[in-house]
Amino acid sequence: MSATGIRLHAPAPGWSLDSDVVVVGSGVAGLTAALRCSAAGLRTVVVTKARLDDGSTRWAQGGIAAALGEGDTPGQHLDDTLVAGVGLCDEEAVRTLVTEGPGAVRRLIETGAHFDTGAEGAIELTREGGHHRRRIVHAGGDATGAEVSRALVEAVRARDIPTVENALVLDLLTDAEGRTAGVSLHVMGEGQHDGVGAVHAPAVVLATGGMGQVFSATTNPSVSTGDGVALALRAGAEVSDLEFVQFHPTVLFLGADAEGQQPLVSEAVRGEGAHLVDADGVRFMVGQHELAELAPRDIVAKGITRRMQERGTDHMYLDARHFGAHMWENRFPTILAACRAHGIDPVTEPIPVAPAAHYASGGVRTDSYGRTTVPGLYACGEVACTGVHGANRLASNSLLEGLVYAERIAADITAQHARDTLHARVPHPVTHPEIPSHPLLPSEARFAIQRVMTEGAGVLRSAESLAEAAAALARIHAEAAGALAEHGKTAEPGVDTWETTNLLCVARVLVAAAQRREETRGCHWREDHADRDDEAWRRHIVVRLNPDRTLAAHTTETPDFPPTTPPSPQEQ
Repeated sequence: MSATGIRLHAPAPGWSLDSDVVVVGSGVAGLTAALRCSAAGLRTVVVTKARLDDGSTRWAQGGIAAALGEGDTPGQHLDDTLVAGVGLCDEEAVRTLVTEGPGAVRRLIETGAHFDTGAEGAIELTREGGHHRRRIVHAGGDATGAEVSRALVEAVRARDIPTVENALVLDLLTDAEGRTAGVSLHVMGEGQHDGVGAVHAPAVVLATGGMGQVFSATTNPSVSTGDGVALALRAGAEVSDLEFVQFHPTVLFLGADAEGQQPLVSEAVRGEGAHLVDADGVRFMVGQHELAELAPRDIVAKGITRRMQERGTDHMYLDARHFGAHMWENRFPTILAACRAHGIDPVTEPIPVAPAAHYASGGVRTDSYGRTTVPGLYACGEVACTGVHGANRLASNSLLEGLVYAERIAADITAQHARDTLHARVPHPVTHPEIPSHPLLPSEARFAIQRVMTEGAGVLRSAESLAEAAAALARIHAEAAGALAEHGKTAEPGVDTWETTNLLCVARVLVAAAQRREETRGCHWREDHADRDDEAWRRHIVVRLNPDRTLAAHTTETPDFPPTTPPSPQEQ
């Protein structure tokens, strides 16, 4: 795949580092990849947008799904994942996930993660939506992500892996042959490195997390602005399944005007027996699905939204008063504290909840070793589309995917490094173009993009709403592009303008894919195409960016992805 030549307008790098691999992101996927690469003897640098322990992983409440319990098997885990993915999972990718998953969790424990155990010392397992067995390991009751992050951060620091914190990645660097040669980045604030710089490396691992900030209300932290997907698109990589944005059913409702990151009420609360009710106390999910409140997330989110429409309200309730104070304080202390901080006591009253943007099932298209369509560029975690999640991610498969595919990426990079060393290949980045080819948006456009996406491409979508969203995004894009073409002007380079520009890029792709998919499947709900259409749409929409900044989309022939690269030695 040839590069687009499109780059963010930014000053030339004023400093540089050399390494064998640069990992962008400090969540479970990024830090696992970094640890495995470093253990293999590769010079590894971690770049993270905030502090090392501020990745999206630490916000995860529920846990990690793996077939670790008595009577459970990878085959049963596979079946539940395929059902949740509504016919669009790549079955071999899922098989890899569930088969290698238990071992990956055990290696995480060896790294230092401590999960909740029972009186006899066995790991406690809970159940979440879409799972027919208890197979979710958790820590601190509802603080699994924080514990996983703690263990991995400590391990990275113990190995003295070089880290560049508070750094926004800008663009992929490539050599004359179009192969990866590192990244450019901007460090926010003073330190050992500050301003725009570069990390040179023949392998880049994108583990930048999600893009939830493209919507007004999300469970994602403020750093989740789709930077990895936007970078990959500018580099010429393919992205897929971006229309499948999972809206978590139970997010603490803070009011109709609430924006930004919203507190999550974990699915594990329903897994332990909480009920979804309306203002009259009626359990409206009973009869809608055999698992009622524990149906896959897309079904629960739709059930809540339908009931809200029927009742003319903007939220429903999660009732777990029957847990009692002891269970709330010991099993869900984080959620209890968050609710009480907002004036709600789950021990004595139902929790107001509503769906909010939570997880991108799609992303940068990869193969089973995390390789994208750009040589040397890898992706794992939420930024990637491995084919595991299909049209709707099964609860608690995300942390597992980060673990499993990060390890596979590290193995492939190690093998590629050995081949490059044998042939004495060293990539040399080509010079950045001096004239900006991509207009930067003013920072205030961020809120306009979020409003457009929430109104036109949220839980409920239609041809009309998506057309309005596409037109609004096109106007925002055209205004910036016109100013650049006519006057050579663009917004001043800076974190806010770079992030806003990235948000517009991913928003345009998401809406284009959602317009193209004329059916309802998983977390893509088209009011004007209410039924699932396997004959026409049991396949993936793949999008790339053209050099003229237009989008090119095509549909795969089957639910399985075509190869991204020639087979590696591991596969031959």
